[in-house]
Amino acid sequence: QVQLVESGGGLVQTGGSLRLACAASGGARSKNTMAWFRQAPGKEREFVTGMNWSGGTIYYADSVKGRFTLSRDNAENTVFLQMNSLKPEDTAVYYCAAQESTVVVTSPNFYSYWGQGTQVTVSS
Repeated sequence: QVQLVESGGGLVQTGGSLRLACAASGGARSKNTMAWFRQAPGKEREFVTGMNWSGGTIYYADSVKGRFTLSRDNAENTVFLQMNSLKPEDTAVYYCAAQESTVVVTSPNFYSYWGQGTQVTVSS
């Protein structure tokens, strides 16, 4: 069983930056695809970005391209989401997700493991 723990959320002004981290522990050290999703109040959970284990495949939602950067440290089993030029519409609970796979899928149904979520609030 894989456990995911997110950190780094908070309150920031429009145009500011935040860096989220997701640390994975437990289970076998299998090759997991890691992804970030977000969910705003009253909205469905949406894909933000994802990366396969090798880092050779990275997807970003159109809404965050050029502003968000995903990276991972496989030695530490941790992924990082650098969020720059934040906008009020980025306000949501951000969830880390993992699935043993070599591909990146944008549907939340694909992922077996989820973190508890971290709140990101961007004030205007």
